[in-house]
Amino acid sequence: MLSKDQKREAISQFKERKTLRGAYAIRCTADGQAWVGASRNLDATKNSVWFSLRQGAHREASLQDAWNAHGDSAFEYVVLEKLEDEASPLLIPNLLKDAKQRWMTQLGARGLL
Repeated sequence: MLSKDQKREAISQFKERKTLRGAYAIRCTADGQAWVGASRNLDATKNSVWFSLRQGAHREASLQDAWNAHGDSAFEYVVLEKLEDEASPLLIPNLLKDAKQRWMTQLGARGLL
C-alpha cells in the first residue's frame, strides 16, 4: 500500500510524463499493405487502433477488412517519426500533418484519420 506522499509523487510523475507525438504506420505483414497516421499521443493511439480493430469497428474499412482477413498476428504498429519536444504548440498540427503526408508518399500507404 502506498503512503499519501508516495501517491502524490506517483500522480505528479504521471502528470509530468511526456507524450510521444509523431507519425506512425500500421503494417500488414501478410500482404504488405500499410496505413499511416499522425498523433499527439502515439501510445494512446496504438491502444485505440488495436481496440477498434479487435471490436471490428475501425473506421478505415480497408484496414478493418485486412485485419479480419489476416488476424492480429499479421499486424504491427511502427513509430515512423517523433516530433521534437521543443516544437511550438502552435506548429504541432501542421508538423503532424506534414509528417503524415510525407510518410504516406514514401511508403505508398493509405492515410488514417
